[in-house]
Amino acid sequence: MIGSIRRRSAALSALVLAGTLALSGCASTGTGPRSAADPFEPMNRAVFAFNETADEYVVKPVAQAYTTVVPEYFRGVIGNVFANVGELWTAANQLLQGKPMAALGDLSRFVINTTFGFGGIADVATEMGLERHREDFGQTLGRWGLASGPYLVLPIFGPSSVRDGLGFALDMAADPVRQVETEGFSNNLRLTRAIDQRASLLTAGRVVEGAALDKYSFVRDGYLQRRRNQVWDGDPPPEPAETESK
Repeated sequence: MIGSIRRRSAALSALVLAGTLALSGCASTGTGPRSAADPFEPMNRAVFAFNETADEYVVKPVAQAYTTVVPEYFRGVIGNVFANVGELWTAANQLLQGKPMAALGDLSRFVINTTFGFGGIADVATEMGLERHREDFGQTLGRWGLASGPYLVLPIFGPSSVRDGLGFALDMAADPVRQVETEGFSNNLRLTRAIDQRASLLTAGRVVEGAALDKYSFVRDGYLQRRRNQVWDGDPPPEPAETESK
């Protein structure tokens, strides 16, 4: 339950940040400073429209049915188990980013929750004061100095960039759920995880619908800003434009 609430809070925080950008003028017109990061905008908008249609008629209804059928407590348990599995990849990325103590903390979370939380069903580590993180290989590439490159909208998967797309490919290859020997069971696990993640964003989706004058630009600018903050753990260096203005 705790894990589910934390994921929803994080999603809402990111979308509120995106809302601030949108209402400031850049996100609503698509002609602000961020537009230079989106040279593939016509193609991206077409993929975005496809994703929106798929979400409205397939993904979202399934997620809504999931929240109706599965009690909140059990949704929290499901979210905790999948988050616990992801701790290992997060720890590996922390280490690759040169943060050994953070890697040790995330590895400790996995050991504690797997042992005392019955395979991650309960998030005992959070109760002990060990904060949950989520690091992926796109963030690692960013810490290594690779620029995000042009913004991309991936079919089904949504907002990304050239760098994050490369990282996402490795994230998928390293996904522990994919290592399950029975292919059918592995696919069912990944489908359940995807539905659970979409269900956790139902409330946040209403925030986007209500705040965005141009939903595409709203999501794009919010994504780019959020990813920059994630790469630098909330303390990004000044952007070139900011440096020149000083």
